[in-house]
Amino acid sequence: MPATEESCGVNKVVGNICRLPSDLFGEVCQHILTYLQGLTRGVDSAEISNRLLRADVRLDHEALQNIIRYLLLTFRSAGKSNLSGDDLVSRLEECSNKWPKPSLQVLHKLWNKHGASIHAQQEALGMLSIGRLVDMQWKLGMAVSSDTCRSLNSPYVSVLLKIAEPSGQICQRSFEMTIPQFQNFHNQFREMAAVMETV
Repeated sequence: MPATEESCGVNKVVGNICRLPSDLFGEVCQHILTYLQGLTRGVDSAEISNRLLRADVRLDHEALQNIIRYLLLTFRSAGKSNLSGDDLVSRLEECSNKWPKPSLQVLHKLWNKHGASIHAQQEALGMLSIGRLVDMQWKLGMAVSSDTCRSLNSPYVSVLLKIAEPSGQICQRSFEMTIPQFQNFHNQFREMAAVMETV
Protein backbone atom coordinates (compact mmCIF):
# COMPACT_ATOMS: atom_id res chain seq x y z
CA MET A 1 0.00 0.00 0.00
CA PRO A 2 1.47 3.43 -0.91
CA ALA A 3 2.36 5.67 2.04
CA THR A 4 -0.29 8.26 1.11
CA GLU A 5 -3.06 5.62 1.12
CA GLU A 6 -1.79 4.25 4.42
CA SER A 7 -1.67 7.72 6.03
CA CYS A 8 -5.19 8.44 4.70
CA GLY A 9 -6.38 5.22 6.37
CA VAL A 10 -4.72 6.16 9.66
CA ASN A 11 -6.15 9.69 9.45
CA LYS A 12 -9.63 8.23 8.86
CA VAL A 13 -9.33 6.00 11.95
CA VAL A 14 -7.96 8.88 14.03
CA GLY A 15 -10.81 11.06 12.74
CA ASN A 16 -13.28 8.51 14.10
CA ILE A 17 -11.38 8.38 17.40
CA CYS A 18 -11.79 12.18 17.56
CA ARG A 19 -15.55 11.62 17.72
CA LEU A 20 -15.18 9.74 21.02
CA PRO A 21 -15.19 11.69 24.31
CA SER A 22 -11.94 11.14 26.27
CA ASP A 23 -13.55 9.00 28.97
CA LEU A 24 -15.22 6.77 26.39
CA PHE A 25 -12.00 6.47 24.38
CA GLY A 26 -10.29 5.45 27.63
CA GLU A 27 -12.88 2.69 28.12
CA VAL A 28 -12.28 1.36 24.59
CA CYS A 29 -8.52 1.36 25.19
CA GLN A 30 -9.01 -0.33 28.56
CA HIS A 31 -11.01 -3.17 26.91
CA ILE A 32 -8.16 -3.76 24.48
CA LEU A 33 -5.41 -3.47 27.10
CA THR A 34 -7.26 -5.91 29.37
CA TYR A 35 -7.35 -8.43 26.52
CA LEU A 36 -3.68 -7.90 25.65
CA GLN A 37 -2.75 -8.56 29.29
CA GLY A 38 -4.44 -11.95 29.01
CA LEU A 39 -7.24 -11.05 31.43
CA THR A 40 -10.11 -11.57 28.95
CA ARG A 41 -10.59 -14.02 26.09
CA GLY A 42 -11.07 -11.43 23.36
CA VAL A 43 -12.19 -7.92 22.51
CA ASP A 44 -15.99 -7.87 22.53
CA SER A 45 -16.83 -5.30 19.86
CA ALA A 46 -20.58 -5.78 20.49
CA GLU A 47 -20.12 -4.71 24.11
CA ILE A 48 -18.08 -1.68 23.02
CA SER A 49 -20.69 -0.81 20.40
CA ASN A 50 -23.47 -0.97 23.00
CA ARG A 51 -21.46 1.29 25.32
CA LEU A 52 -21.02 3.82 22.49
CA LEU A 53 -24.75 3.74 21.72
CA ARG A 54 -25.61 4.34 25.41
CA ALA A 55 -23.33 7.39 25.27
CA ASP A 56 -25.15 8.50 22.07
CA VAL A 57 -22.01 8.10 19.92
CA ARG A 58 -22.90 6.77 16.46
CA LEU A 59 -20.16 4.81 14.69
CA ASP A 60 -20.87 2.25 12.00
CA HIS A 61 -19.63 -1.32 12.48
CA GLU A 62 -16.70 -0.97 10.07
CA ALA A 63 -15.46 2.25 11.70
CA LEU A 64 -15.53 0.63 15.15
CA GLN A 65 -13.74 -2.49 13.86
CA ASN A 66 -11.05 -0.28 12.29
CA ILE A 67 -10.54 1.57 15.60
CA ILE A 68 -10.23 -1.73 17.49
CA ARG A 69 -7.81 -3.20 14.91
CA TYR A 70 -5.72 -0.02 14.90
CA LEU A 71 -5.47 0.08 18.70
CA LEU A 72 -4.70 -3.66 18.90
CA LEU A 73 -1.91 -3.24 16.37
CA THR A 74 -0.61 -0.08 18.07
CA PHE A 75 -0.55 -1.59 21.56
CA ARG A 76 0.94 -4.89 20.35
CA SER A 77 3.67 -3.07 18.44
CA ALA A 78 4.42 -0.79 21.40
CA GLY A 79 4.53 -3.83 23.69
CA LYS A 80 6.91 -5.74 21.44
CA SER A 81 9.15 -2.67 21.15
CA ASN A 82 8.86 -1.96 24.90
CA LEU A 83 8.03 1.70 24.24
CA SER A 84 7.57 4.26 26.99
CA GLY A 85 4.41 6.39 27.12
CA ASP A 86 6.32 9.34 25.62
CA ASP A 87 7.67 7.19 22.76
CA LEU A 88 4.20 5.81 22.00
CA VAL A 89 2.68 9.30 21.80
CA SER A 90 5.57 10.53 19.60
CA ARG A 91 5.08 7.65 17.14
CA LEU A 92 1.34 8.26 16.98
CA GLU A 93 1.89 11.94 16.26
CA GLU A 94 4.34 11.02 13.48
CA CYS A 95 1.70 8.80 11.85
CA SER A 96 -1.08 11.38 11.99
CA ASN A 97 -1.28 15.06 12.84
CA LYS A 98 -5.02 14.73 13.53
CA TRP A 99 -4.69 13.27 17.05
CA PRO A 100 -6.58 15.34 19.64
CA LYS A 101 -4.48 16.19 22.70
CA PRO A 102 -6.97 14.65 25.20
CA SER A 103 -6.83 11.30 23.36
CA LEU A 104 -3.04 11.30 23.41
CA GLN A 105 -3.11 12.07 27.14
CA VAL A 106 -5.43 9.09 27.69
CA LEU A 107 -3.09 6.84 25.70
CA HIS A 108 -0.02 8.13 27.56
CA LYS A 109 -1.61 7.56 30.98
CA LEU A 110 -2.93 4.07 30.16
CA TRP A 111 0.32 2.99 28.51
CA ASN A 112 2.41 4.14 31.49
CA LYS A 113 0.11 2.06 33.70
CA HIS A 114 -0.16 -1.09 31.54
CA GLY A 115 2.76 -0.98 29.08
CA ALA A 116 5.14 -3.16 31.10
CA SER A 117 2.59 -5.95 31.54
CA ILE A 118 1.66 -5.78 27.84
CA HIS A 119 5.36 -6.12 26.99
CA ALA A 120 5.67 -9.20 29.23
CA GLN A 121 2.51 -10.73 27.77
CA GLN A 122 3.66 -10.09 24.18
CA GLU A 123 6.98 -11.82 24.90
CA ALA A 124 5.15 -14.84 26.33
CA LEU A 125 2.70 -14.98 23.41
CA GLY A 126 5.59 -14.77 20.95
CA MET A 127 6.61 -18.21 22.15
CA LEU A 128 3.08 -19.59 22.01
CA SER A 129 0.84 -18.08 19.31
CA ILE A 130 -2.20 -20.35 19.07
CA GLY A 131 -5.91 -19.68 19.44
CA ARG A 132 -7.81 -20.32 22.66
CA LEU A 133 -11.11 -22.17 22.93
CA VAL A 134 -13.73 -19.73 24.24
CA ASP A 135 -16.92 -21.77 23.87
CA MET A 136 -18.08 -25.13 22.54
CA GLN A 137 -21.65 -26.08 21.67
CA TRP A 138 -22.96 -29.33 20.25
CA LYS A 139 -26.29 -30.75 19.14
CA LEU A 140 -27.55 -34.13 18.03
CA GLY A 141 -29.26 -34.47 14.66
CA MET A 142 -30.32 -36.99 12.05
CA ALA A 143 -28.46 -37.19 8.73
CA VAL A 144 -30.56 -36.64 5.63
CA SER A 145 -27.48 -36.63 3.38
CA SER A 146 -23.80 -36.79 4.28
CA ASP A 147 -20.36 -37.65 2.93
CA THR A 148 -19.39 -39.64 6.04
CA CYS A 149 -22.62 -41.44 7.04
CA ARG A 150 -23.26 -44.61 5.07
CA SER A 151 -27.02 -44.58 5.41
CA LEU A 152 -29.63 -41.89 5.71
CA ASN A 153 -31.39 -41.27 9.01
CA SER A 154 -28.13 -41.90 10.85
CA PRO A 155 -27.55 -39.79 13.96
CA TYR A 156 -24.72 -37.25 13.90
CA VAL A 157 -23.33 -34.59 16.23
CA SER A 158 -22.83 -31.02 15.04
CA VAL A 159 -20.12 -29.10 16.97
CA LEU A 160 -19.61 -25.32 17.01
CA LEU A 161 -16.34 -23.96 18.45
CA LYS A 162 -15.65 -20.31 19.27
CA ILE A 163 -11.93 -19.58 19.18
CA ALA A 164 -10.11 -16.40 20.24
CA GLU A 165 -7.33 -16.06 17.67
CA PRO A 166 -3.97 -14.49 18.60
CA SER A 167 -5.12 -11.34 16.77
CA GLY A 168 -7.92 -10.91 19.29
CA GLN A 169 -10.76 -11.63 16.90
CA ILE A 170 -13.20 -14.36 17.92
CA CYS A 171 -13.99 -16.78 15.08
CA GLN A 172 -16.33 -19.75 14.81
CA ARG A 173 -15.58 -23.19 13.42
CA SER A 174 -18.16 -25.92 12.94
CA PHE A 175 -17.98 -29.57 11.94
CA GLU A 176 -20.04 -32.75 12.08
CA MET A 177 -19.15 -36.16 13.47
CA THR A 178 -20.73 -39.59 13.56
CA ILE A 179 -21.70 -40.88 17.02
CA PRO A 180 -18.56 -43.11 17.31
CA GLN A 181 -16.35 -40.14 16.28
CA PHE A 182 -18.04 -37.95 18.90
CA GLN A 183 -17.59 -40.62 21.60
CA ASN A 184 -13.87 -40.78 20.75
CA PHE A 185 -13.70 -36.97 20.79
CA HIS A 186 -15.40 -36.94 24.22
CA ASN A 187 -12.99 -39.55 25.61
CA GLN A 188 -9.99 -37.53 24.41
CA PHE A 189 -11.34 -34.42 26.15
CA ARG A 190 -11.85 -36.43 29.35
CA GLU A 191 -8.26 -37.69 29.18
CA MET A 192 -6.95 -34.14 28.61
CA ALA A 193 -8.96 -32.87 31.61
CA ALA A 194 -7.57 -35.65 33.82
CA VAL A 195 -4.00 -34.85 32.77
CA MET A 196 -4.52 -31.12 33.33
CA GLU A 197 -5.80 -31.75 36.88
CA THR A 198 -2.50 -33.44 37.76
CA VAL A 199 -0.40 -30.48 36.54
